[in-house]
Amino acid sequence: MPSDILEFRDVTVRFREETIYRDLSFAVREGEFLCILGPSGCGKSTSLRLMGGLLPFDSGTVEVEGEPPSKGWQKLAYVFQQPRLVPWRDALGNVVLGMELRNGDASRSAMEAKARALLELVGLGRDMGKYPAMLSGGERQRVAIARALSVDPHVVLMDEPFSALDLNTRRRLRAEIISIWRETGKTVVFVTHDIDEALVLADRVLLLSDKPTRILETIEINESRPRDIDSAPSLKRQRIHLIGLFRQLEKHDRAAASADSIIEEEIA
Repeated sequence: MPSDILEFRDVTVRFREETIYRDLSFAVREGEFLCILGPSGCGKSTSLRLMGGLLPFDSGTVEVEGEPPSKGWQKLAYVFQQPRLVPWRDALGNVVLGMELRNGDASRSAMEAKARALLELVGLGRDMGKYPAMLSGGERQRVAIARALSVDPHVVLMDEPFSALDLNTRRRLRAEIISIWRETGKTVVFVTHDIDEALVLADRVLLLSDKPTRILETIEINESRPRDIDSAPSLKRQRIHLIGLFRQLEKHDRAAASADSIIEEEIA
């Protein structure tokens, strides 16, 4: 049984007068592909920032392999919604940059050799000399994935990395990220608001509620990969179930917004 590599225990986060998380608890198993799913604004990306020590929390515990984020952050690497490549470096140079910033004591030749191998892994072996402006959106995100892997993270945190891409590119990259995950053995925590994306990618899905955020449901997915939701009855049932839960959350949000509006009118 895999051990837990990341853990949240009773985590509470407040921002001004708003409670984002209240006693949020969950764990991430070593080597799994975990999707954190939820509606916009529920705090999905906040969880990744807490893991890396980029945001403080008011109470509770966050641990990376048993250490607080202030010590465990070097075991993590991020892939963001936008690839965040520097325009004056080619693909190879952008991957090397990740290693320079994290562990600059390695030799330049060793870093370049590693960067070349990772660009081959993500399918850009022939495009290492291209600058970001010469690459498509999907290719730029592949460079970002290679850069994240270059620092040998134990966990790769992915914050809606395919949401800005067209549908066909998203589908290709979903298949590719599963292949990369299998080959590297990394733990992946993948944030998304796309139900189909979560069902296609994840070993396990954590569905977050609206704020104050809690785990609304945990879904284990045992279907073999590659997955086609429309031809897998169990995945179709999960999709229908999740769509229903999302609709309930949307109704709750609308009701809360209506109540806030009425209160503001009464005060005025």
